[in-house]
Amino acid sequence: MNRKMTGRLAAAAVALAALVSAPAFAGETLDRVMKSGELVGASTDGYPPVAFLNDKNEFDGFDVEVLKAIAGKLGVKTRIVTPSWEAQVAGRWAGRWDIAVGSMTPTRERAEVLDFPAVYYYTPAAVAVHKDETDVKTVDDLAGKVIGSCSACSYEDYLRKNLNMDAIGTPKFDYIKGDYEIRTYESDGLAFDDLRLGAGKRLDAVLTNLPTLKEAIDNGYPFRILTPPVFFEPLAVAVDKGDPEFTARIKEIVEGLKADGTLAQLSVKWFGVDLTKAQ
Repeated sequence: MNRKMTGRLAAAAVALAALVSAPAFAGETLDRVMKSGELVGASTDGYPPVAFLNDKNEFDGFDVEVLKAIAGKLGVKTRIVTPSWEAQVAGRWAGRWDIAVGSMTPTRERAEVLDFPAVYYYTPAAVAVHKDETDVKTVDDLAGKVIGSCSACSYEDYLRKNLNMDAIGTPKFDYIKGDYEIRTYESDGLAFDDLRLGAGKRLDAVLTNLPTLKEAIDNGYPFRILTPPVFFEPLAVAVDKGDPEFTARIKEIVEGLKADGTLAQLSVKWFGVDLTKAQ
């Protein structure tokens, strides 16, 4: 093979690599959604009242209704998928879903692979213990205890004392004092099932969002919530990088849902309080 041919092949390879690695052109996601008449949204299951399967085996909850409200403004239907949390925060979705309305914290690290068009609510993060637990009065009594949380989420980051919430308007917070053991789970439900066995059986406490803890107690889980919440978390709609037109459209829609009171109404419906503003 002569040098001229080698050079041409090398140039072609470079060009092909550039095409493969280039981000989606502006408008691709929005065009796909409008042509298909369907917004595919990534969400989660097992986090009532945020997102869960109801008695009719249908997705329901605050996040689900926010997703449907966004789709409604686009004039399309909604289809919900439940990829793993790790897949959602990793970005590079390759069109498998269009948007994630899953109570995701917009951090700088995640912003390297995702765009966050808008924060849509703030949720209090709280710790619960078994109701028969007598040694733990406040979160500072958790030293030496075993605390459960979801895996690869902001609650685990908080427990590891490396939570980086740098969204504008994030309220300041302090970490729980002392050392403790951390046990992570695929869902809050699994952690709740371990804690309900009794104080110190498998877990001493669980850290998650306050609405989900209250819902668990309403459903008969023998928990006691420690006050006050340990932090307030800004939660944002997420989209894959590479389509600024889609990002801008979603931002416009979410801000409109804030302005017309839709998000506040949904928050009161599901949480009993308006969490769309930082506390």
